[in-house]
Amino acid sequence: MSERAPSNESSRPHLLTVSVEDYFHAGSMHGAVRPRHWERFESRVDRSVDQVLELLARHDTSATFFILGCIADKNPALVRRVVEAGHEVAASAYWPSDASLMVPDEFREDVVRSRAALEAAAGRQVFGHRLARSWMRPEQLWILDVLIEEGFRYDSSINPVLRHFAAEPRRHELHRHTHSEGAGELWVAPISTASFLGLRFAISGGNYVRQLPHTLLRRLTARWGKQREQPLVFYFVSWELDRHQPQVAALSRVQQLRHYRNLEKTRWVFEDYLHDTPFTPVAEHLGLDWKETRELGGARHEAPAAGPGPAADRASTVASGHSAVIGSALTGAFEQIESPGTDDAGGEAPREATVVVPLYRERVNVAYLRRALTILRERLAQKTTLRFVLVDDGSDDGTWEAMEQEFGDLPDTRLFRHEQNRGVAAAIRTGIGHAETEIVCTLDCDCSYDPNELEGMLPRIDQADMVTASPYHPDGAVFHVPGWRLFLSRTLSRLYSLVLGRRLHTVTSCFRVLRRSAVLPLPARHDGFLGVAEMLVELQSAGGTVIEHPTLLESRLFGSSKMKTLRVIGKHLGLLGTLLKRRLTGRMRASGPGGDSTQEAARRSGARGVKP
Repeated sequence: MSERAPSNESSRPHLLTVSVEDYFHAGSMHGAVRPRHWERFESRVDRSVDQVLELLARHDTSATFFILGCIADKNPALVRRVVEAGHEVAASAYWPSDASLMVPDEFREDVVRSRAALEAAAGRQVFGHRLARSWMRPEQLWILDVLIEEGFRYDSSINPVLRHFAAEPRRHELHRHTHSEGAGELWVAPISTASFLGLRFAISGGNYVRQLPHTLLRRLTARWGKQREQPLVFYFVSWELDRHQPQVAALSRVQQLRHYRNLEKTRWVFEDYLHDTPFTPVAEHLGLDWKETRELGGARHEAPAAGPGPAADRASTVASGHSAVIGSALTGAFEQIESPGTDDAGGEAPREATVVVPLYRERVNVAYLRRALTILRERLAQKTTLRFVLVDDGSDDGTWEAMEQEFGDLPDTRLFRHEQNRGVAAAIRTGIGHAETEIVCTLDCDCSYDPNELEGMLPRIDQADMVTASPYHPDGAVFHVPGWRLFLSRTLSRLYSLVLGRRLHTVTSCFRVLRRSAVLPLPARHDGFLGVAEMLVELQSAGGTVIEHPTLLESRLFGSSKMKTLRVIGKHLGLLGTLLKRRLTGRMRASGPGGDSTQEAARRSGARGVKP
């Protein structure tokens, strides 16, 4: 079939397009969810696309699906389901990246890679393209030239809202674009808009459908159909039909409104349109042979296992104590622990370490934690053999049941439970007491500290009794953390530094690597958040060696913190008073043996410790 001009009949069908991405790929997540953490998220793209396919099938409607190349590589069966259901497959970016940050050669490489992945999965030629993140601006029309050079027949990346393309009214509806050097043409299918007081807004899909009154948009789309010759271009994103997707707590108020408000509305709005509006894929409207199955050359591009590239982001053992209720006493706390040996080949055997994770009312975080720890174990497998000990601190929200479901089959993993909530420090001590290795890592279950940082922290324990993560260190950093939290944490750290007589940039971090034999004998008077700081202070007071490891602290993604801020601050001030009294009476060391223990450890290891 040859390409033809669009029909001008008033009864013409409109164009229906669906952008396929996972909920954590969305532009509203930018600034809160980092691409390097995508692999830890539960993918829901299958269920959201299946909801779209079911909706369209009930109304006997076909659409164009713009699919990310990384999804096609990882999940070719999803692409085939779209094709088998009678829909057109078109290209988006490979990763959900912003084309405005690319130069032409980078964009070309990305779109060619994405198209190859989609054609390999679909078994059909891909004619169309849509940008994955953000809409095309007037200064980005070079993108259309690149698409022409690469053989694309149409693009749907223009959304002429506000005053974008106000100087070129023809770009407000379906039109042809000619290459800047006369090297060919392609069709451009912009998102349909209407004008109000000189500003344009979209009337046929996406966030506009969820935020604006349906009665108003229905009236405006009907007016378009009567007054214009070209069809409307409707669009929505697959995750907009998924009302039960996880709620990412790190989003700002504006981002939350943009992403989650009226998610339930998307389905019934398009049910209303599908009931009495004819739709067709873009390629069908343009007369392209989009249904033809053909053998396509070129090797399939496999998605890198490590996750997004620069374009996207510049047990066989479940313990017998698995369901036991842990009492206040820790039996066998000082049993002999085997030291590292050698493997059968005579080389150094991998280090053994236990990762202890306390959980309290963290049901929404358990699945994310499972994926993060699985990735960590695989990442460190060559150098460190990891075991996991998870402690539910008396949760009443289904955390324990989620732990059993997610971790019950994970090798070398032990689950324990406090009958009542006792506090994060008590849960950590329970985990340390049941660890079977000398080296123990403690980790927040929300992964606000990247567990992969253990790769750099673990080797430093050879010169210390404790290595503690320090985002407030001069070489550390924070990402998307509220300013009030930074102020309180830094102020407390300065006060502890004054009382202890040495500089500690971060005292309150739960993310640590420690020696079990050095920590278990320490006095423990506090079970909650205060006990985390107490553990570090008592270790140093006893002459132990503490090293701060600069790292990144991020805002938690799911759920909310259980810390009662004012109460915890009051308890910290009380502990500081106790420590000051001990120091003034000469019952506390200002540093470890031999002067500043951290600097001495740094000299032995060749690594930088805490600056005085």
